Amino acid sequence: MIPYRNFQKNNQSRKNEQIKAPEVRLLDEKGNNLGIVKTIEAINKARESGLDLIEISPKANPPVARIMDFGKYTYQQEKKQKDAKKKQEIGNVMKGVRIGMQTSEHDTGIKASRVDKFLKKGYKVRVELIMRGREKALEDMANTKINNFLSSLGEEHEVEQGPKKSPRGIYLILKKK
Repeated sequence: MIPYRNFQKNNQSRKNEQIKAPEVRLLDEKGNNLGIVKTIEAINKARESGLDLIEISPKANPPVARIMDFGKYTYQQEKKQKDAKKKQEIGNVMKGVRIGMQTSEHDTGIKASRVDKFLKKGYKVRVELIMRGREKALEDMANTKINNFLSSLGEEHEVEQGPKKSPRGIYLILKKK
């Protein structure tokens, strides 16, 4: 026998009479399992307590339904989605900071504090040392400039991609330890 499944096209959960399954696995307001109950009986129990019957997992056999306030349930679901989206965005975004060979110590300190803020928020940071013209021949000075910059960082960091040469100069990618 194939279990009855009526999937909705949008991701909105079904409630009360929208639930088409003949039986549901019922959970009460506190989350206690009341066992497998006919859908009509479950709706009546929910109405007696002044709440709604909400289908939580429609793919289960029989579907799992819970007695709770529908507004509260939708609020919780939206909150979970927003949190998941925030975490996903931070993992993919990379911030960048550029330093020149002639950049003063004060300016590199300001840029180091900006890198600290990015690392605290969980972003990866691309630090780029821009070298122009004859500066490209001064690799030793460039390496000391990058090492001084890394030592001025306050946040615990880890070098994901070590100092690499690029057409503009030298870059490296940092992440939080």
